[in-house]
Amino acid sequence: MPDDPGETRQQLNEQRLSERLERVATHVPAGARLADIGSDHGYLLVALMKRGVIASAVAGEVALTPFHAAQRSVRENGLSQCISVRLANGLAVIEPADGITAISLCGMGGETIRDILDRDQARLSGQERLILQPNGGEQPLRQWLMEHGYRILAEEVLRENRFNYEIIVAERSGPVLYSSQELYFGPLQLQERSPAFLAKWQRLLRLKQRTLSHFTRARQAVPEEKIQALTQQVRWVSELLAQEDTKR
Repeated sequence: MPDDPGETRQQLNEQRLSERLERVATHVPAGARLADIGSDHGYLLVALMKRGVIASAVAGEVALTPFHAAQRSVRENGLSQCISVRLANGLAVIEPADGITAISLCGMGGETIRDILDRDQARLSGQERLILQPNGGEQPLRQWLMEHGYRILAEEVLRENRFNYEIIVAERSGPVLYSSQELYFGPLQLQERSPAFLAKWQRLLRLKQRTLSHFTRARQAVPEEKIQALTQQVRWVSELLAQEDTKR
């Protein structure tokens, strides 16, 4: 065992991923060459490599502190030959020689993930699996995926440390069309309606109703289109939950 308690904690973190990252890990194909963008300490890549799930990896960071943290994790686990830690913005860390087959972007806003994918499209071969874990902003991210020919293969909701997280897995397939409600809720989640999914929307409905009430009282200070959009969301969520109530 290491003498340094901090080193002990780091090794435990590398071996025992958070529930959120464990769920992300399940969507990484065996033998993948994975690029993890915004890898923080590199825990996901280290864990997957030590488990023998991935063949090689690139850890991408745009800030120096997490970049050095990821370098340290990789070096201390003796994985420097198979995990390359690079300092660059977004998908700029990826080189053609890497032969990347999967890309993970986790723990950032959906709009940020969308903007990274949009800005760096030249770095995408179109053959990669995208494993995305947005912190909010799922609707605009799904919109981008649809507009660029990516079909959503898997989705899930989980709750960890009082926060709701969503995971979206997509691959380019050619033209795909989702309805407005499918983009809002997630096409697969709308079909499955898991307990975690329904619990998320029960919580959000109360918040949205409260916000809409505030908007209505302060109508002059809030753009009408914003009120209309929120009114539609409240209606969609209310209808969704009412349908589930009738099944019971």
